[in-house]
Amino acid sequence: MAQLEPVGIIGAGSFGTAMANLLALNTEVLVYSRNPQLVKKLEADRFHFGVRLHDRVKVVNDFGVVADRCQLILPIVPSDNFRAMMRSVTDYLDPSHVLIHGTKGFDISGVKLEDIPERGLDRKQVHTMTDVIRQESVVVRVGALTGPNLARELLDGQPSASVIASKFDEVIHRADAVLGSEQLHVFHTHDLLGAELAGVLKNVIALGSGILKGFGLGKNVQAMLITRGLHEMIHFGRVLGSDNRAFFGTAGIGDLIATATSKKSRNYMFGFRLGSGEKLDEVRATSQELAEGVRTLMITRHLAKNIRLRVPITEMLYRIVFEDFPIAEAMKYLITYPYEVDVDFL
Repeated sequence: MAQLEPVGIIGAGSFGTAMANLLALNTEVLVYSRNPQLVKKLEADRFHFGVRLHDRVKVVNDFGVVADRCQLILPIVPSDNFRAMMRSVTDYLDPSHVLIHGTKGFDISGVKLEDIPERGLDRKQVHTMTDVIRQESVVVRVGALTGPNLARELLDGQPSASVIASKFDEVIHRADAVLGSEQLHVFHTHDLLGAELAGVLKNVIALGSGILKGFGLGKNVQAMLITRGLHEMIHFGRVLGSDNRAFFGTAGIGDLIATATSKKSRNYMFGFRLGSGEKLDEVRATSQELAEGVRTLMITRHLAKNIRLRVPITEMLYRIVFEDFPIAEAMKYLITYPYEVDVDFL
């Protein structure tokens, strides 16, 4: 059996660590972290997020080492740091590299996140991580790793499935070779934009689902929020340039169900704490890792406002999270909202 190519990972967060251990089932893995103290610690004790790093995982503080040894690299960092990360590594990249990102968020240009309510946001200012990779580097062969990837379950060795999305068959086949295992089933799609958008937009619905449960509401209302939330995801996807199909697959409904119902989901638990009465700043200050849904909610609400897209769930969640709107009043509004038909996107 031929030896598989080594794989690089940018980012040593929970998902990056989970993917490193998964990849190490098949091949050597180099994880780049910009934090030298963390690298020293991990190389010494080999434990991160409560699990032992696989023997084939090496953590380094020099991205040049990763770029030199690995043509296939997975950037897995929060969306608000993604562009800065790409700018910091771009000098080491050339057209022979393949980048498959695992970040489920948007990048914005021309405005700071905190200034969006005052200045607004238009479509040209919103970018996917694929956009950022292409804007900031010479890399051409790009893909996205998406699907129901709860980091905690992956770290604990639970089986899962992921979607590799790319316009290039080579990217899909190379990723499949190193990722597929008894623990992880890999699906493929050429609809890169659709897979990315599904992975990003479901975080807002997961945040809302957590808010409902934290407030003490039941499964009936949660089911309504998730299904109507899927409608809004699809309408957003259309406006942003994708078709419907990705939203009905593993990267869409699959990821939505996992993220919007699990206590191991950062977005769900962030929402749960808000629904339980904690304030936004308090939850942010005591959360170990970023809940991408909060940032995405700010972006999608103001983008919808700019393009006059009717998204009542997004609007109510925005008011709850950022304007302290009473949850009970928001739920009353959504329950009585005059939806014309049950299914309007087929």
